[in-house]
Amino acid sequence: MDQNLVAKVRTSTNRFCDWLEGFGELSYDHQSFFASKIGRGAKALYYRQPLLGTAAVAPMIFFEAFVPSMRTLFWKPQRFPIADAHYAMGFAFLASTYESDEYYRRAVHFLEVLQETRCPGYKDYGWGYPFDWETRNGPMFANTPLITTLPYAYEAFSQVYALDSDPKWLAVMRSIAEHGFKDYRDMETGPGASSCGYTPAADDPCGVINASAYRAFLLTKAGLELSEQRYLNVAKKNLNFVIASQNADGSWPYAVDGTRDFVDHFHTCFVMKALSKIEKLTGSVECKNAISRGVAYYLKNLFDAKSLPIPFSKAPRFTVYRRELYDYAECINLGVLLNGRFQELDETVSTVVKDVVERWQKKDGSFRARELKAGWDNVPMHRWAQSQLFRSFSFLLSQNKDESKQRVPETRSAVKATT
Repeated sequence: MDQNLVAKVRTSTNRFCDWLEGFGELSYDHQSFFASKIGRGAKALYYRQPLLGTAAVAPMIFFEAFVPSMRTLFWKPQRFPIADAHYAMGFAFLASTYESDEYYRRAVHFLEVLQETRCPGYKDYGWGYPFDWETRNGPMFANTPLITTLPYAYEAFSQVYALDSDPKWLAVMRSIAEHGFKDYRDMETGPGASSCGYTPAADDPCGVINASAYRAFLLTKAGLELSEQRYLNVAKKNLNFVIASQNADGSWPYAVDGTRDFVDHFHTCFVMKALSKIEKLTGSVECKNAISRGVAYYLKNLFDAKSLPIPFSKAPRFTVYRRELYDYAECINLGVLLNGRFQELDETVSTVVKDVVERWQKKDGSFRARELKAGWDNVPMHRWAQSQLFRSFSFLLSQNKDESKQRVPETRSAVKATT
C-alpha cells in the first residue's frame, strides 16, 4: 500500500485511540431502537403479522433514517463483548507493531473485561449480546452465547498469548474452544458436511452460512494450536457445508433456509475471512478456489462505480442508508488478509481506506456509523462498527511495519504513561 496512505491510517488510528480513551467503553448500538420492550414488541409483531408490524416498526425506521440520535431514547449505553474482543486484537496488533507496553496493557485490559463479562450459566467461556434480540424464531435473550462472537474472543486471547505466553490466557482459549466444540448443534447437510447452530439452543434451526464459517475457523485454529484432532474433524464438516453452499456465481446467501437468501457486504466478508484464515492455517485448495470465485463476485456486485462498498447485491428489503461503516471495516480486514493475491481487490481496498480517512472520521476521532440517504448517522457505536474499523486499521498497520514504524505514535494515553 502507498506509504502516504499508510501514514494517514497511522494518524487516523492515533486520533481514534485518544477518542476511545475519552469517550469510554459503553455505547449505544445499531439494535438500540429494538432492544426495549416497545421495540421488541413491534419487531415481533412485524414477524407475525407483517402488515400491522410494518406500521408498528415505522417510527423506529423513520428515526433510524432521519434522526439516528433518537436511539438514545429507546435504550441505554452498554458494553459489547464482540467490540471488546476487537479492541483487544487492535491494541495487540499495535503493541506488536510499535513494541509498545502501553498498547499491550490496553489489550490486556480488554481481555480482563472479557473474562468478567462471559455469559453466566455455562461451564465454559462464551459471549453474546447484552440485550434481548427479537428474531423470526422468537426472542433470543441477553447473554445467550453466539458462535459469531466466540471466534473473535478466541483470536484476541490467542493473539495476546503469542505476545506474553501467560498461561491464564491459554486456559481461557481451551475453555472457549471446548464451548465452541460441544455446545452448538450440528445438522448434517450432506456427506461429510454439517451446518452448526447460531446459539447453543437444542432447537436452533441451523443453516446460517457465516455461523458455520466462523465455527469452522475457530475449531481449525484451536485444533491446531491446542492439538485437538476432534476439533479439526468437526471443523472440516462445517467447512464442507460452507464450500457447498457457494452459489454458481461465487456468492453466498445469508442462509440456506429458503427465506433469508439475501447477499450483503459484511456477511460475505465474514465468510471469505474465515476461508482465508483456514487456507492460511491448512493450505486448503478448496478454500483457495472458493475465495477466488467469491472475490470475483464480491468486486463485481458489492461495490459501486467509485469502488466504494454498497450494502447489498441482493437486498431483503428497502434500506434507509447508502453506506455502512461495518462494510468498510470488513472490506479492509479481508483486503489485508488477501493482500497481493488479487490486484483489483488491492486497488479497491486502497480506495476504501482513503474514503474512510477523508470522509468518515469525525473531528473528535470517532467514525461515522452510516451514510444515510440524506446526511450521516454520527452516533458512535462500539459494535457498529467503531471497534471493527479500529481493528482493521491496526491490522493494516501491522502488515505494513516498515512504513508504520517511521514514527511511533504518541497518543494521549502514551503521554500519560511517561509522565
